[in-house]
Amino acid sequence: MSSVPPESDPEDTNKQSFWMVRRPRLTKPGNYQRTVKRTEDAFQACNDIVTCFQERARLERQYAQQLSEWSNKWKPLVDTSPLYGSLLRAWQCFLSSADRLSTLHASVCRSLVSEDGDRIRTWQKETFHKKLFGGFRESQDFDVGFARAQKPWAKRLKKLEKAKAAFHKASRKEHTAQEREVHAQGNPDITMEKQRKIQEEREITHQETQKVRARYEKVLEEVTRYAPRYMEEMESIFDQAQEEERKRISFLKQAFLSIHRHLDVTNNESVKAVYNELHNTLMSVSEQQDLRWWKNTYGPGMPTDWPQFQEWMPDKKLKKAKKEVEPKDVVMERSVMIGGVRVRALYDYVGQEPDELTFKAGEQFLKTEDEDDQGWCRGMMDGGREGLYPANYVEVV
Repeated sequence: MSSVPPESDPEDTNKQSFWMVRRPRLTKPGNYQRTVKRTEDAFQACNDIVTCFQERARLERQYAQQLSEWSNKWKPLVDTSPLYGSLLRAWQCFLSSADRLSTLHASVCRSLVSEDGDRIRTWQKETFHKKLFGGFRESQDFDVGFARAQKPWAKRLKKLEKAKAAFHKASRKEHTAQEREVHAQGNPDITMEKQRKIQEEREITHQETQKVRARYEKVLEEVTRYAPRYMEEMESIFDQAQEEERKRISFLKQAFLSIHRHLDVTNNESVKAVYNELHNTLMSVSEQQDLRWWKNTYGPGMPTDWPQFQEWMPDKKLKKAKKEVEPKDVVMERSVMIGGVRVRALYDYVGQEPDELTFKAGEQFLKTEDEDDQGWCRGMMDGGREGLYPANYVEVV
């Protein structure tokens, strides 16, 4: 604790000191109200923080909605685009990445509102206790504590101001008497009797000034002697206010760090996974694979039945009989191969439709139906998944 009040800044003489009011005719010393008001300011700051990041949460929600709307708008157009193969998958990955980012930013919105906002509101309720007629109990406690510490100091200051005023008044009176005495001594028009009375008056004022001066010095000594106690009591209350403020600063720092953690998507593992997957998909774009797929699906690699010599066979005469309608499911069963044939993939193939198989070169599975007119077979993978695949992409094992 300081032994004497700190000197005021000469450039800041118009402001009030925490220890002493520098304005005339004020008996209330110190300027502790700013410290008291800090409680109400902190409460309002919490309201502003919650409102601020609720607005940011709305922006996160709007961004999530816009990402989702953008993805849904372009999905059907991308799926029917003229691109194909790995290049098409790369484009589609941008849309699936947007869906995943939309989910992420929606979760950021929920965290800002339900986690961070509720955390600050709960802390507000536990830390600030409102009074029935306005204000906060914490502010009142500090105000009462400062007022009690300053009450005896204010009394002494008031007494000191009174003693000082009396001394200055007596000094002015003595100064006037001295001027009159000097003027009388050089004036032959003033009688000796009159000069003697003026001299006596000056002596009386001098004695009165010395008497008042002694009283003023005594009161000043009392004030100076009481100053350390006054400072100790004021600093005690101030330290309590500082401790409460320290707790508020510490909590709000942690609240800001929590908000930062939710907003900082650069360190979010989900975001890293989204962009890593997108990057890997883009890097897997292969012109050779896409061109081979196009060749085998729409080009010279397509399966075809080349013309062959066919012997002429006489038409068989069939007896007229009642024509039977064969059920559709029976017709379908004719192409099914009982047990299936084991085949090996010659190339990688990625199914373009939900009913198509996806496999890699060298992978084996069962062919369960023969090739149709368009060059497609039906097969079943070892995991039990069934689907169509290009007949010329496999060979019989």
